[in-house]
Parts: sequence; structure tokens; C-alpha cells
Amino acid sequence: MRPVVAAITAVAGVGGLAAAGFGLVGALDDPAAPQRASVARWVRTLRGATPAARRSRRRVSAAAAVGLVVWLLTGWVLAVVLIPVAVWGLPVLLQTSAAKADIARLEAMSDWAQNLATVLGVGVGIEQAVARSMLTAPEPIRPEVGRLVARLQARWDTETALRAFADDLDDATGDLLSAALILGARRRGDQLSSVLDGLAGAVRDDVRIRRTVDAEQARGRTTARLVTAITAGGLGLMLLTPYADPYRAGSGQLLLIGLLTSYIGCLVWMRRITATPRQPRILVADGVP
Repeated sequence: MRPVVAAITAVAGVGGLAAAGFGLVGALDDPAAPQRASVARWVRTLRGATPAARRSRRRVSAAAAVGLVVWLLTGWVLAVVLIPVAVWGLPVLLQTSAAKADIARLEAMSDWAQNLATVLGVGVGIEQAVARSMLTAPEPIRPEVGRLVARLQARWDTETALRAFADDLDDATGDLLSAALILGARRRGDQLSSVLDGLAGAVRDDVRIRRTVDAEQARGRTTARLVTAITAGGLGLMLLTPYADPYRAGSGQLLLIGLLTSYIGCLVWMRRITATPRQPRILVADGVP
């Protein structure tokens, strides 16, 4: 029962310190208002700035409570650390690839470029074509196109607005699209339509290749999630049996930490090798297309 007594003592001590801290904060005078503001910001930071962050921290807090209960029931001190770390880290390591969102944005840029090429082909100016494209802009890039249209309507210089549009997209393909529009705005020729049409075709080929690669990588990620779930379940059951007795000692727990760290390292390595490298942008600050 010594672990139980230690845990209860630790919880009571932390609770007492927290109560004392809140009491001191509440007793501050008006001259210390900046300190109360600092404490409030600190509390908001702990809670999380967004709903997603708050949900994540609630899950980790609940996992920490579960780890404490497991420690009290089984004597496994590592549960206090391992369970919260697993709840926080495994979803990050085993989540589906962000490539689908990137592919959707690339496809949206291709469709928008194709629509612009069609409108420009009938002799409409770049500014008018961009304004008309707002009605049919694909959803993944609609906010960026909307800001571009708003800047042009606010009498921004066309090149400056297009550079800001490239910064909003923050993508190498977006830079190519913006650079083509910038050159078209400078020269005001009739070749821009064919340039955009060719660029849209090249982006569609890139999208097709990326989808094939992502489909192949998805198999490995699915296998990793399945193996991890089976391993976690088996490890949890093993810790409740006498087979886990060698790991209860200090050296055994160090060995267990080493094995789990190696497994997590494999997951990190797998995620790194399946990540699509980000292409460098060409329209950066003070850059020239």
C-alpha cells in the first residue's frame, strides 16, 4: 500500500499548493493587476488557445488520471507517464497523411487556372477574369481567391496583389501560377491563356502521381496502426500477469522504457520517410519571377 499512500500524499500536496496559489492571487491589490493578467494568460495557455487544443489537453489530463489509477491498482509507476504520452503522441504519429489536403489544394489550383485560361481566351483582362473566377473558385482556395479579388477591387497594383496572393497560398505551385499571372499583367499579351492551360495540365499530372504515391503509403500507415493497437493491447494484458514480474524492478522498467522508445523511434522514422518533401517557393520576399 506504500504506492497508494505516496500517490495520495502527492495529490494532496499538489492540491494544497494550488489552493494556496489561487488564494494568494485572489488577495492581490489593484496595483498588482498586471500580475493577475499574467496569471490569467498563463491559465489560458494551459487550457489551450483553440477548441482542438483544449480537447487534446482534456484527453491528456484524463489519460494522466487513468495512469494514476493504474499505478495505484498495479504498482506500475511507468503508467503515470506512458499512458498520457501514448494518448498524446500516438495519434500524431499514426494519423493519416496530410497529403490529401495538399492534393486537394493542388487540384483546386489546376481547376482555377483552367477556368482563368478559358475566360482569358475570349479577350477579357486579367483583373476582370480574376474577379469573375470568384464565383467558380474551388473551395480549397476560395478564401485566397477572395482576398485577391478584394485587393484588386481596392485598387491595389496588380503585381502587388498577385504577390500577396502567392504568399496566401504559400505553395510552390501557387508561386508558378502567380508568376504566370504577373508576367501576363506586365506584358498584356494574348499568350497567357495558353500558358495557364499548360500549367493546369502539368499540375493535373502532378496530382495524379501524388494520389498514386499516397495510396501506396496508406497501406503502410494502416498496417502500422493495426500493429500498434495489437501491441498496446497485448502489452496491457501482459502487465497484469506474472510474466511481467521481471519488468517490475528498476532495471526491468529501464529495459521496458528502452523497448518502447525503440518502437516509437520506428514510428517516427516511418512517418519521416513517408512525408512528402515541401518544394521551395520561388516568389519569396524581394524575389523576381
